[in-house]
Amino acid sequence: MPARRILHIDLDAFFASIEQRDHPEYRRRPVVVGAEPGRRGVVAACSYEARRYGVHSAMPISEAVRRLPPETVYLRPRIDYYACVSREALAALGTISPLVESASIDEAYLDISGLDSLFGPPEAIGRRAKAVIREAVGLRASVGIGPNRLVAKLASDYRKPDGLTVVPRERVQAFLDPLPLTALRGVGPKTAPRLRQMGLRTIADVRQVPLLELRRRFGHLAGTRIYAQCRGQADDTVEPGRRRQSISKEITFDSDLCEVETLRETLYWAAQEVGALARRAGRRGVSLTLKLRLADFTTHTLTRSLSVPTAEDRTLFREAWGLYRQSPWSGKPLRLIGLSLSGWDPSDAPSAQRELFPEAGPEEDSKTAKLYRALDAVREKFGKDALHFGVLPAARSQSPKRSS
Repeated sequence: MPARRILHIDLDAFFASIEQRDHPEYRRRPVVVGAEPGRRGVVAACSYEARRYGVHSAMPISEAVRRLPPETVYLRPRIDYYACVSREALAALGTISPLVESASIDEAYLDISGLDSLFGPPEAIGRRAKAVIREAVGLRASVGIGPNRLVAKLASDYRKPDGLTVVPRERVQAFLDPLPLTALRGVGPKTAPRLRQMGLRTIADVRQVPLLELRRRFGHLAGTRIYAQCRGQADDTVEPGRRRQSISKEITFDSDLCEVETLRETLYWAAQEVGALARRAGRRGVSLTLKLRLADFTTHTLTRSLSVPTAEDRTLFREAWGLYRQSPWSGKPLRLIGLSLSGWDPSDAPSAQRELFPEAGPEEDSKTAKLYRALDAVREKFGKDALHFGVLPAARSQSPKRSS
């Protein structure tokens, strides 16, 4: 059996690179895709020219504007268009391996085990993947190859942008050990400081901690995951068509926000976005989660199980708003608010759209389904703000700009 080899490919600065590709006048200039200057919101993506000024995704747009020079280009996202480019890139990668799994709009995994006889050694396959992307969509990509998904992903990050890194199985530990502990999946703003308090800085440092100690400090699941990742142990399967576990949208405010009307309309925007994405994927969910981040950066989640699967904007909003109003944090200043839908109906398929409202009679069901199809079609053609159900027309002038 051939040695397991997984390739991870990451399209560099994807949103911003598409804009620079389509607009030559933007090239070699800082480009920020996200919220507009002077409004609430964050950076969704930025070019490498902008990153030289310390700007990064999820940074408040006000901070990005403060750092960037006057020639910077600020653009609103064109998510549907970016998704089309993503599909073109994914199709092109299918000429290398039949096992291609989309990990996000700008990332994919390929199982390239046993392809040496067709394309040569791993380095040659990596170069081929980069060339295929360049020819298909005119963009640069970084590639990492390793014995599993974790190592391949870390390898693609290693020499960005336009990088290529191959990590053979026998070199996995040597590759991992010098990396910062934040390279590990799941080691974020909460876990990293606790590891540093233990005097740990690199993966090699964390690897010296016994499994039982990691479990005691971080819980059984998290401790076991950290222990395994430090040793390069991870999933090595690629599943074409692997379905998203959840669909979510969240908004980070430029400053702490507690105005009820603005929060209400912002949450309704999130419900519209989640509903539209779910309908496009032919999905309906029964588990709704509201995410709230307070002024002190503590984050809380509240989950509600719905009586029937749905992807209907108004239902998602009504349930989420109810969760917020009943929560102990209602009325407190918020830094972030988010909404996610999961718990998919196993019978869902694209054709299941007509069954979004099982409690309605046949005539009402048909009319409502047609209404949402028409609504989605108008948004697809003219933009997401072209048409939507009214919720708070009197408050719209104070609503924040939104970001994905």
